[in-house]
Amino acid sequence: MNHRERFHAVMNYESYDRLPVTCFSFLSETLEKWAVEGHLTQEEIKGSLDGNEIELNIIKKLGFDYNLYTTLSTEKNLGTLLYPEFEEKVLEVLPDGKQKMLNYYGIIELHIPNGVQTIHAEIDTLFKGRKSWEEIFKPRLQFSEDRMNIALAEHYEEIEKEREYPLGIYCGSMFGQVRNMLGLVNLSYLMVDDTELLDEVCQTLADLCYKYTEWQLKRNIQFDFAYFWEDIAYRNGPLISTDYFYKKIGPSYKRIADMLHKYGVTNILVDCDGDFELLVPSWLNHGVNVMFPIEVGSWGGSIEPSRKQFGKLLKGIGGMNKNVLTMDRRAVDKEIERLQPLVELGAYIPCPDHRLATDTEWDLVCYYTDRMRKVFG
Repeated sequence: MNHRERFHAVMNYESYDRLPVTCFSFLSETLEKWAVEGHLTQEEIKGSLDGNEIELNIIKKLGFDYNLYTTLSTEKNLGTLLYPEFEEKVLEVLPDGKQKMLNYYGIIELHIPNGVQTIHAEIDTLFKGRKSWEEIFKPRLQFSEDRMNIALAEHYEEIEKEREYPLGIYCGSMFGQVRNMLGLVNLSYLMVDDTELLDEVCQTLADLCYKYTEWQLKRNIQFDFAYFWEDIAYRNGPLISTDYFYKKIGPSYKRIADMLHKYGVTNILVDCDGDFELLVPSWLNHGVNVMFPIEVGSWGGSIEPSRKQFGKLLKGIGGMNKNVLTMDRRAVDKEIERLQPLVELGAYIPCPDHRLATDTEWDLVCYYTDRMRKVFG
């Protein structure tokens, strides 16, 4: 079986020859570290992006089969973002050297130059209500073919018959990108103070995502799965009212899921970090049936509780605690042992539960991929 056939067999509860050994790529700083350590050269990491040939060569060196996040999308997924984006720029340098910066979503953030790269603190947003929405945000959320990576679509059309790895269709975000535009605090107030405006923002983005997905489906490509991005939960649960999510956001998923089904795409994945258990009923009832990356985190995230509750309708990819790749071989062996009964549930592919961070050890990743083939071969 090739990787594509294996993916469908596992995710559809069919027999397969071995389990795919997948990953969700790496932080760019991780590749730089590995190059400094001599595992890679600067030439080998230059231009590495999700699913491209440069990244594939790195993945093969480590022993992975493919990057799960290989989709037909533009850089930064401009197909469903603000277009044009806001120009990223420094607005003010504070006395202690920190910078107030405008990002491409229209959020003003606090940056620490040469500091640890992480999620930046939000200070303010250009979104100030109805007037700013109508004048500077809504016009940037309209569909046009200028958004589309036509050259990449043509590439995948050319290799469709010979492609041996699964390819996803990126469908955008129904709520996560709303949070990115408005800012978490601003969004939380809007959810109470002006639900009519919030409804309009969410519906405008959903319409854009629908048209973006439709454009891709009409290409001569048979996609193997669909991919939504959200990141609307944290360690203590969702960042959104589950009632609002079900009633207002759910139907937008279903509209796109129904279209995907017509084109034969039945494994519909959502990428949401944090503890998302309370959101699962809404996703399942509106056509999204694969959870990813199932972060283990401090809350012990796993596919098992949701599988017990929802049965075989609920599928998963991820759930492998990537932190063991910073420890030792014993920790790796223990984690693989923990994954074995989860794999036996079916329709579940273990994958490091996010991009591999800078403290990841190259040799431990190679050990992990080798052990996965031996244990699940």
